[in-house]
Amino acid sequence: MIGGLIGRRAVAGGLMSGAALLALPKSGLRAAEPGQASASSPWAVYYADAAPLSEFRPYRLLVLDSRTHPPLQPLADRGRTLLGYLSVGEVETHRPWFGRVKGWGILDQENPNWPGSFYVDLRDRRWVKLVVEELVPAILREGFHGVFLDTLDNPPHLERTDAKRWRGMTDAAAALVRAIRRNWPDIGLMQNRAYEILPQTAPLLTHALGESVYSGWDFAAKRPHRQSAEDYRFQVEALKAAGVLNPRLGLHTLDYWDPADAAGIRAIYELQRGNGFSPYVSTVELDRLIPEPPR
Repeated sequence: MIGGLIGRRAVAGGLMSGAALLALPKSGLRAAEPGQASASSPWAVYYADAAPLSEFRPYRLLVLDSRTHPPLQPLADRGRTLLGYLSVGEVETHRPWFGRVKGWGILDQENPNWPGSFYVDLRDRRWVKLVVEELVPAILREGFHGVFLDTLDNPPHLERTDAKRWRGMTDAAAALVRAIRRNWPDIGLMQNRAYEILPQTAPLLTHALGESVYSGWDFAAKRPHRQSAEDYRFQVEALKAAGVLNPRLGLHTLDYWDPADAAGIRAIYELQRGNGFSPYVSTVELDRLIPEPPR
């Protein structure tokens, strides 16, 4: 799973041709500063373990599931930077720590888009302690160079939904990132979305990810959809603003598209590189590597 509340700001729409993709208006913010990760630096997300080593050859940075993943050492030996997945705004039933956290009474409703994944109260010290002292080091011991922090957009969403009940959740999300960085000053850290806290966390991160920046996933229709122009501009500007705060920050995008539409995928890559981002386009399952179509 990636992006617990994927495309929350999205407006569903139809698929577009590659030419129509490129007609979308660009953000008014300036391009990424020198020193940021190159917009042509290839990366990928892959949450399975069946792909042969040869399929990883094009990528320099890989986000992998922290439990189900290919052998890490051969990838590290070939110079790949490896980040292990960690959901910090939700807890999935298949994770070994689910029962413990459920017993603490800090889980809330189930994510409607991802059955079996429950929102967690980040204000609880026990959760912070578990993440910082157990879950992050377990990922590093596995052989990863850092951690991919997912579902951090849930706390701001919950606080917007019920400000009285969830007061302080947004600040708690930023505080969790600070706690991880304070305890692990040298590891790679990639934050997915959570744009509300990005102004606070950007200086602490090595990578920032915008998921579903141009195209997201319609869970009801079970197909990719184009984000609204307003949402697209909002995300582009948020990522570029983070790059201004931290000129060394790698800025990445993950969009979803029909893998049979090579022209459409190429257009998304061109669009996002034009924004100064390092793009990857895949399917929502993220269980296969989809190479960039040749020009």
